[in-house]
Amino acid sequence: MLRFLDKKVVVTGSTYGIGFSIAERFAKEGAKVVISSRKTNHVQEATQKLRNKGYEVKGVVCHVSKANERKKLFEQAEEYGGIDILVMNAGVNPVPCEVLDSPESAWDKTFEVNVKAPFLLSQEALPLLKKSPAGRIIYMNTGSVYYHAEYLGAYICSKMALLGLMKMASRQLAKHGITVNSVAPGPVLTVFGEILRHKTEELNAVCPMKRFGTPEEVSNLVAFLASEESSYITGENIVVNGGIHSRL
Repeated sequence: MLRFLDKKVVVTGSTYGIGFSIAERFAKEGAKVVISSRKTNHVQEATQKLRNKGYEVKGVVCHVSKANERKKLFEQAEEYGGIDILVMNAGVNPVPCEVLDSPESAWDKTFEVNVKAPFLLSQEALPLLKKSPAGRIIYMNTGSVYYHAEYLGAYICSKMALLGLMKMASRQLAKHGITVNSVAPGPVLTVFGEILRHKTEELNAVCPMKRFGTPEEVSNLVAFLASEESSYITGENIVVNGGIHSRL
């Protein structure tokens, strides 16, 4: 079933890991996808990998904190005819540490990429999303906002702020028929989550399923939230974490 046939999708931070899995899922179901990353070689490799499977994909080098590069991202989307679905997956955790041990420079970078950039991307994409019959905005969050992870101090703070952005944007855009939600993965082994590989004992103590998740288990949920099947869901942060406690 091609749920996203001819839908136009932009996914940031999408050349490997969860972001790549999200982009591939949309493309597999018929979407025209714009993928992006900061590094040229990553963009080229990911784009070619998807095109080799027969998918319609454009690749853009985009540092989400840079206005001129975000502009190029949306220009590529406009070549497809606009945007129906915007997924913001780009994120950083430059210094893994307790929150009050974070250097100011790391704090600033974390909030610039994880909060300010999604705000600006949403703002800049809005004229295109309003033209879609069923616009979707999906922010990638983290299940760690619901429990203590000492090595994710500033990162968790930034994702809590992103939750606020999602909630407020969902209220503002409901009248335009645009749903706004976020997906919060738990422990998933990716390049970004490599730090988790040595924390299996800690994982087993808190995760009823006693295993790491896969990028595909996350992209399954993203695809659902982007589909017509989720048309009455907005303003929600949905967790994919194997049963780890996820409510305040």
